[in-house]
Amino acid sequence: MPKMKTRRSAAKRFRKTATGKIKRNKAYKTHILNKMSPKRSRQLRKATLISKGDHKRVMRMLPY
Repeated sequence: MPKMKTRRSAAKRFRKTATGKIKRNKAYKTHILNKMSPKRSRQLRKATLISKGDHKRVMRMLPY
């Protein structure tokens, strides 16, 4: 059997934690930031876990 391929676009966006959960960065942090409150900007810096509904789909894209 040939090897399964990792989706490279997903590999750049998601990271697996030690317990098998998947982390992602938050959206809306690239440009037009001057209208955003400082509190909102700080909160967007932190990574978060993906939703339960997306977990199966992302795991299929990241087999290893």
